[in-house]
Amino acid sequence: MSMIAFTGAVELGLIFALLALGIFVAYRILGVPDLTVEGSFTAGAATGAVFVAAGQPFIGILAAMLTGSAAGIVTAFLQTKMRVQPILAGILTMTASYSVSLYIMGGRPNIPLFREETLFTIIGRLGGSERLWRILLPLVIVLTVGATLSVFFHTRLGLAVRATGDNEEMVRASSINTTFTKMVGLSIANAIAALCGALIAQYQGFADINMGFGMVVVALASLIIGEAIFGRRTVIWNIGAVTVGAIVYRLILALALSFRLNPTNLRAISALIVAAAISYPTIRNGWTTYKLKRRERQTRC
Repeated sequence: MSMIAFTGAVELGLIFALLALGIFVAYRILGVPDLTVEGSFTAGAATGAVFVAAGQPFIGILAAMLTGSAAGIVTAFLQTKMRVQPILAGILTMTASYSVSLYIMGGRPNIPLFREETLFTIIGRLGGSERLWRILLPLVIVLTVGATLSVFFHTRLGLAVRATGDNEEMVRASSINTTFTKMVGLSIANAIAALCGALIAQYQGFADINMGFGMVVVALASLIIGEAIFGRRTVIWNIGAVTVGAIVYRLILALALSFRLNPTNLRAISALIVAAAISYPTIRNGWTTYKLKRRERQTRC
């Protein structure tokens, strides 16, 4: 793997760590298998690209997060008020987000940003290596989001959101509005996913209506790899594990491409990575059990 490929993988890993953090909030904190993040990612990229084209890259980031937050609220409303199953609610919102994203983009399937001012070009003018800034900017954003999540989930509202994911019935019996806590949690998760989409659009120099396809697999791979390496402990520990998992996942893909594998097989490789990461604890336990049984047989002999 060349140094350019390595640094590129780290840059993308840091940005996609945001998407993994969105999945972490929905899946691990709330316990909801939310597929909305795939639509929120695209909607965030579309919103951010429109504002970048209008010369407002910073406002585009905030607008993208608001768009993703709205998608999360819609999903939570379908789950809590309309009694729609969580997976189906996510699918419905994700499907609707496609049309919303297309509407935001003015009916165009893509928006080029190569000649526009982005966060990366603006920060790059501060001096120093452009490659260094393309790593530092996502790193600062990820650290800020991670620290904010850690602080939030130790507040009273954050603890209520965590408790809702652990035992919704108990939380409801404690007179806590679980509808509100779910809306808060899914709103935060999808706002972070939309932030990731907006950053990716500015990083790559374009927004495409199909760029969100398969992003749930990418986020799950990052989440599971991080947990397989570091385990699950405190909230801040898990946030760090997810971030490192996103970088490791991108490095694995870059390594696969360095062996000249066909890029069209990346989705299959992603699925295999997820399967291997999920199966790792079972394989490890099975191998440990096998060694113990083998040692026991040798002792008897």
